[in-house]
Amino acid sequence: MKTITRSFSVLSIISSFVGENLRVVGTMSVGYDHVDLSACRKRGIPVGYTPDVLTSATAELTMALLLTVSRRIQEGVTAVKDGSWGTWAPLWLCGQGLEGATVGVVGLGRIGFAVAQRLKPFGVSKILYTGQSEKASSAQLPAEYVTFDKLLNDSDFVIGCCALNSKTTGLFNADTFKKMKKNAIFINTSRGGLVNQDDLYTALKNGDILAAGLDVTSPEPLPTSHPLLTLENCVVLPHIGSATLKARNAMSELCARNIVAALYGEPIPCQVK
Repeated sequence: MKTITRSFSVLSIISSFVGENLRVVGTMSVGYDHVDLSACRKRGIPVGYTPDVLTSATAELTMALLLTVSRRIQEGVTAVKDGSWGTWAPLWLCGQGLEGATVGVVGLGRIGFAVAQRLKPFGVSKILYTGQSEKASSAQLPAEYVTFDKLLNDSDFVIGCCALNSKTTGLFNADTFKKMKKNAIFINTSRGGLVNQDDLYTALKNGDILAAGLDVTSPEPLPTSHPLLTLENCVVLPHIGSATLKARNAMSELCARNIVAALYGEPIPCQVK
């Protein structure tokens, strides 16, 4: 095995092991649903990940996507480029504002909480959240803990911020969208698997909800022939939630620290339990 320097100034350390020589798995992400944890546990292979360091960047992108969809920015850019920007009309390209709105956050973890904090300066009237349990930290916002159905029924904006697991896979489906307001906007910056994308397309096409914004899809990249890409009321981004230089550098360094610590038999800074 090649000697690995213990200098952490590098952006990342790439090590390739095969078969029985595999000693550690490091993922440069906060999610680890793409890692076979069961197989790693059976072989005693630790898994390192990179939480916290991308929280702010992802929360910022969530807000950017929410505003892009709600204020119809993508349609506005297209109108300028294709020449359809013509005589002013009172309701042309009018969108949904955040002022006075009720916003529902599904999953008030690190990123969900950071998103909720960033909503406050926009003058929202109420922040609702749901999840496995009530969070003491919600009092700082404040945010109200409600059932999933109540959040869907009452929210003008619904933001998916929960982890992907057996309980949340396909959480947003035809039944879910029918419970939302007709003028509701759905945003997902968590994992593509949270959403049944065929059901989302139908809901957007039929007017069950007003619009949607996705930074994550299933699969990724989303095929260019996917029907969601034909809709004006759906904005799809290429999974760039953590795409700031500060966040990506921090993720790279933490990923390297995790790997190096494991190889030296030291405690891994951020290990999946």
